[in-house]
Amino acid sequence: MWSAGRGGAARPVLLGLLLALLVPGGGAAKTGAGLVTCGSVLKLLNTHHRVRLHSHDIKYGSGSGQQSVTGVEASDDANSYWRIRGGSEGGCPRGSPVRCGQAVRLTHVLTGKNLHTHHFPSPLSNNQEVSAFGEDGEGDDLDLWTVRCSGQHWEREAAVRFQHVGTSVFLSVTGEQYGSPIRGQHEVHGMPSANTHNTWKAMEGIFIKPSVEPSAGHDEL
Repeated sequence: MWSAGRGGAARPVLLGLLLALLVPGGGAAKTGAGLVTCGSVLKLLNTHHRVRLHSHDIKYGSGSGQQSVTGVEASDDANSYWRIRGGSEGGCPRGSPVRCGQAVRLTHVLTGKNLHTHHFPSPLSNNQEVSAFGEDGEGDDLDLWTVRCSGQHWEREAAVRFQHVGTSVFLSVTGEQYGSPIRGQHEVHGMPSANTHNTWKAMEGIFIKPSVEPSAGHDEL
């Protein structure tokens, strides 16, 4: 059995942050090419299966029982926004370009939980379960993901991968779809190898303007 949380209400602090970023002149850019920066709020599209990374206040009925993470085809769902943050020690100042090879946290804006994985089987494919974990953006060291990309910085037009720091799996989608109560949503899970199922691209969002000038880079993807 799946279980719903307490009404799915938005976390006031994180929702307030998103609304603040929408105010013109707040140092954010909504459109155009550029770099993904720390503090930006965005949606992530799996480039092979064409679904956006999504979460909601519905818990897995098996495995960890934590908040579920899925992929959805809709582009206009507010539950698909994630904020780019550094680890608990910092290292990701607002507006600094995210480096290829940098470890970040992806915090779900409307519930305040972090993208997370651990050694539980995923419900449909038996890969590694991916969940959303923590409270008000604070979880544990299994919330860290390394951005794997080509060049020195994460470019908004480029495909990237997210490799979990603690278990080395890649954030992936392979097409399995859930039934009720989240019918049609796709399973998101961790896979041990880099392949076509785990490439992602930044899509809709509020991107903080870079606070430093990036330099030329290396190839890491």
